[in-house]
Amino acid sequence: MSDKNKDLMVRAITALVFVPTVLLGLFWNTYSFAILFLIVLVACSKEYYDLIFANDYDSHFFRRNYGIFLSCFMYFVIALNYMFPDFVKFQVADLPWAMLPLAFMAFIYELYKSASDPFRNIALVISGIMYIGVPMILLLYLAFDGTKDYFNTHIIIGLIVMNWLNDSGAYMVGSRIGKTPLFPRISPNKTWEGTMGGVVCCLIAGYIFSLYYTELNTFDWMALGVITAVFGSLGDLVESMLKRSANKKDSGKLLPGHGGMLDRFDAFIFLLPFAAAYVYFAK
Repeated sequence: MSDKNKDLMVRAITALVFVPTVLLGLFWNTYSFAILFLIVLVACSKEYYDLIFANDYDSHFFRRNYGIFLSCFMYFVIALNYMFPDFVKFQVADLPWAMLPLAFMAFIYELYKSASDPFRNIALVISGIMYIGVPMILLLYLAFDGTKDYFNTHIIIGLIVMNWLNDSGAYMVGSRIGKTPLFPRISPNKTWEGTMGGVVCCLIAGYIFSLYYTELNTFDWMALGVITAVFGSLGDLVESMLKRSANKKDSGKLLPGHGGMLDRFDAFIFLLPFAAAYVYFAK
């Protein structure tokens, strides 16, 4: 078997395991949903910090893990608040009061560490929380609709499917008729023609979702399709920029043949703040 065929086989096996696992987490129950995206949060955060601290990996052990801890703390508290409202007295509005002292611990750490560039280190730790932690919190908002007596993954499923269709549509159209580079400095293979192909696929998918998932009307579903196509594509470019800055081809090796978890969820994570903001104001 040639190396190319071996690579295709590895990619196919990984996909056969990865896709059903994601679907199981989405559809089974609230616990599987929360655990699935907690794993995504931890894996993506680890890969992010590994990339930005790659130049001196060992000396940044605390910084890398503290950033992951802060994101997980936010996620865990809000997930428990939604899932066990009768037992968890901690309110979502209380979270900033708990988070701020914890976040400021990064400043105190740098004070005693005597690093050569302390505020850069602080900024990098906080950037991981903003880039991955906050979007995953907004994912919980979308699933629980900001309440304690409602759980519905329809919007999450719609965003994931539209994101996959955006990638597929962009690839199929771009590989056949793509001629105009979209962002050659970051990703020379992406084209405007491919991007428009992804937009069309998302619009069609948004209309179809509106026929079955009536939490949002047709206009709002199609608006989410546009948001997914635009900001999902930008999210992919942002992660490419991140990998280029670290001189890495993939964010990690967790998914053989596909790279890291961040490679698979970069676009989805990036579009979440925009989708959540739209849903918040649309309702």
